[in-house]
Amino acid sequence: MKPVLALAAAAIAVAFLAAVPLYADAYQLSLAITLMNYTVLATAWSLFSGPTRYVSLATVAFFGIGAYTVAVLAERMAWPYILLIALAVGLAVALVVGLSTLRLSGVYFVIFTFGLAELIRQIVTWYEVNVTRTLGRYVFVDIDAADIYWQLLGLAVLAFAAGVLIRRSRLGLALRVIGDDETVARHIGINTTFAKVALFALSASFMTLCGAVMAPRWTYIDPAIAFNPVVSFQVLIMALLGGVHRLYGPLFGVVPLVLLFEFLLARFPNHFSILVGLAFMLIVYAIPQGIVGFAERIARGKRGAA
Repeated sequence: MKPVLALAAAAIAVAFLAAVPLYADAYQLSLAITLMNYTVLATAWSLFSGPTRYVSLATVAFFGIGAYTVAVLAERMAWPYILLIALAVGLAVALVVGLSTLRLSGVYFVIFTFGLAELIRQIVTWYEVNVTRTLGRYVFVDIDAADIYWQLLGLAVLAFAAGVLIRRSRLGLALRVIGDDETVARHIGINTTFAKVALFALSASFMTLCGAVMAPRWTYIDPAIAFNPVVSFQVLIMALLGGVHRLYGPLFGVVPLVLLFEFLLARFPNHFSILVGLAFMLIVYAIPQGIVGFAERIARGKRGAA
């Protein structure tokens, strides 16, 4: 009975969220798009990094691939085909990166993923400057803010559905074993390379599509916008604040931090990166298990006292 109630509650929530563009004003819709964007990115990040405990800073690499694919193809073909090509490019990069680097772990993987985003940004910049003789592109597609919001909502629903299915599957079990002890996982016969690469590619696919859907919102895109490293750190902070050991955990980090970042950008635009760094350190120190983990710990303590 509980799964049926949970599914009904989820359907009601999605229906309510789908109606947001019908009654929201321009600012509220813009804020809703930002919230939905980070919901997709943080959920996609936790799909891979949550069970495996691999901390990835490659979010903006795939987000930027999606956005820049739209910038290049916007005036050449229909929107569905652009999304498919963006997905194919992001998936191909994820598979190559995953197969070649997921043998790394710990701080080495963190450094590599951060360097990957910067490498892709520099390659795109070099190509634009030396081949196209320009830096930046205009994006003109027949998609308005409401369309962007609804597409992001669809991606969020798909990301949650994928997470639920994976966590109930043998792949999800394998990933949790890898997160606990990868050496043990290999010894008991788990194909750790396949499991990690498969989920890394799935996570990257959602990030790529998210970047593609968000591209029309900016109208003008250059490598610094598409591959802004702050995005990766923001997604990491949101996921950690909410808690990555539950699929819905990042939601509890996205909402408060998006509102906080909106406030900081409006009040302290020249010190935004410093304040984001301070927020990151405070979250890691004060709530290492995230809001969801903290709440569950308090609940367990009350049950134990009773």
